[in-house]
Amino acid sequence: MKSTEPVPVAAVQLQGRPGDIAGNLRDARGYAEQAFAAGARIVALPEFFPSPVYYDEPFDGQALDEHDNPALAMMLELAQRHRGYIGGSMVLRRGAGVYNTYFFVQPDGRWFSHDKDLPTMWENCFYEPGSDDGYMNTDLGGVGAAVCWELIRTQTVKRLRGRIGLAMTGNHWWTIPSNWPLLTPLLRPLHRINRGFSEEAPVEFAKRLGVPVLHASHCGRFRSRFLLLPGTQLSVPHESEFVGATQIVDAAGQVLVRRNAAEGPGIVSAEIRLGAQAPVTPLDEARYWIPPLTLLHRAYWHQQNACGKSFYRSRHKAA
Repeated sequence: MKSTEPVPVAAVQLQGRPGDIAGNLRDARGYAEQAFAAGARIVALPEFFPSPVYYDEPFDGQALDEHDNPALAMMLELAQRHRGYIGGSMVLRRGAGVYNTYFFVQPDGRWFSHDKDLPTMWENCFYEPGSDDGYMNTDLGGVGAAVCWELIRTQTVKRLRGRIGLAMTGNHWWTIPSNWPLLTPLLRPLHRINRGFSEEAPVEFAKRLGVPVLHASHCGRFRSRFLLLPGTQLSVPHESEFVGATQIVDAAGQVLVRRNAAEGPGIVSAEIRLGAQAPVTPLDEARYWIPPLTLLHRAYWHQQNACGKSFYRSRHKAA
C-alpha cells in the first residue's frame, strides 16, 4: 500500500459515560458523521467507544454480543453510506469468552477485527487476552490495529513491521488517583511521566513502524474503585482522569494534529500518505516495553493484572 495522493483522515476524542451505550454510540456517530461530511476517508474511534471500562460499574450488560452488536452495525452503516473506512474497539462477548475487539470496517461492508493481546490492569476484570497479530488485509492494503498499551510493547511492533502501511489505534489511558490525600502529592511526578508516555505512544509507535498512525482517545474525569488484593473484592475509591491526546502522526513520527485530553471531546483532521517508509527509530528487541517504565508503573501493572484476572475468573465461574 502506497498512496501517491494525500488521504484525508480524522480521529475522534470522546467523553463517554459508563454503561450508556446508546448515548455513547449517538455521540460517536455524531462525530464520525461530522468527520466524513468534512471529507475524511478514514475515521478512528477510541478504544471502548461504546462504553468506558471502570471496575466500579456493573458490567454484565456492557459487553456487546457478537450476534447483536449495535456498535458494529453503526460502523457498517457509516462506512457504506459515506464510502469510507472506520475503526474502533469494544468489549465483545464471543462464544464462551469476552474480548477487547478492534473492528475496521470497509465501504463494501467487509470488516476485519483484532483482539487486544493483553488487558491493561483493571481491564483484566472484564475481558481476556487475544491471540491474533493485529494484521488486517484490507482493500487499502495491510492495516494494523493496536490499542492503548499495545502501542508501548515491543512485541506489537515486531508482529506488524514490514506488513502494514497504516496503523489504526486508540486508547483509554487513565492516570494517578486524585482523591488519596496522603499519596497524591507524592505521585505527581508519576502523573507527569504517565501523561508523557500516553501522549508520545503514537509518535514512538510510528517512528518504529514507519507508517502513519491514527490515534483516538478518551477525555474527562471519572470515579471508580481500586482493587487491593487478588482473590478478594477489597477496594478503595479511585477518582482520576483520562490522559493522552487524540492525534494523527505521519510515517516519520511527526504529529500533524493533536487534541489533548484537557481540550475535551472533538475531532482532529489531517491528510496522510498511506504506506511504509524506513523506520526513523530502530526497535530495541531486547526490551519488553518501548518507553522506560518506572518501577511504580511496573508494580502497578503486575498488582492490578493479578487482581483483575482473579476477579474475571471468579465472575465467570459464578456465571
